[in-house]
Amino acid sequence: MKRDFLTLMDLSSDEVVLLLKRAIELKSGKDAQKCPLIGKSIGLVFEKASTRTRVSLEVGIYQLGAQAIYMSPMDTQIGRGETIHDTAKVLSRYLDAVVIRTYSHNTLMELASYSSIPVINGLSDLHHPCQILSDLMTILEKKGRLKDIKLTYIGDGNNVANSLIEAASLMGLNLVMACPKGYEPDHEILKKAKASSNSRIAVVTDSKEAADKADVLYTDVWISMGQEKEEAKKKRKFKDYQLNSKLLSYAKKDAIVLHCMPAHRGEEITDEVIDGPQSVVFDQAENRLHTQKALLEFLLTR
Repeated sequence: MKRDFLTLMDLSSDEVVLLLKRAIELKSGKDAQKCPLIGKSIGLVFEKASTRTRVSLEVGIYQLGAQAIYMSPMDTQIGRGETIHDTAKVLSRYLDAVVIRTYSHNTLMELASYSSIPVINGLSDLHHPCQILSDLMTILEKKGRLKDIKLTYIGDGNNVANSLIEAASLMGLNLVMACPKGYEPDHEILKKAKASSNSRIAVVTDSKEAADKADVLYTDVWISMGQEKEEAKKKRKFKDYQLNSKLLSYAKKDAIVLHCMPAHRGEEITDEVIDGPQSVVFDQAENRLHTQKALLEFLLTR
């Protein structure tokens, strides 16, 4: 039976641990010459622009011995009105898995429901689970554990924030999110995570309160793709939610800084923080390669 990866909750906590362990092995060079996916083809259906997701997937798929086939909407008949239903059924006849990067989470779910091959969420408006696997790997590398880590997220309650909530619930991190009023994460995701979690998950409006004694400080862009018309309004609302050296000073002395990138320097994060000694954002970006390789191997060779 095929397995999809649409949200982090499609995995158990034990499976996440297994994937992170495997990703660390792959990063170390173990099995560097092994090609477990040789002869397989992975489709990349991208409605949104991408740097890290596309490049890390294409490189990772190649390193696993498979081929990546990149498709934008204009490269397929979806751009001319073919239904997701028909596209899913056709791609399932050619490919071994498909990664979709899309605006609507409903598009992702529809594709998965009609596909007979694994579907992976490369980003939707509601979730970004591949990014969170990389985040967890980076925290584990730098802190040696996930449980009882205080992770503070500063900024917009977007897809990354939603997936971080699921990560906290699943893996035992204590998560505090500081978001302006009206920009909180998805209510249903938050409610469900709180109900099933033994760790602390809280949403506040005070960024200093959230950052106090944090082990990890995390931020993301204020204006996501597709929200360009809200730029002026959001910049006004988020002006007190910048991750700068003053905010960092409230965290623990050995706190690390995460950002899923791309970064809008001078907006949600300052140069001195993202380029500073506590920043691990480029390790975090690299780890997309290793966690996605582990994920593809897991879904296609089980």
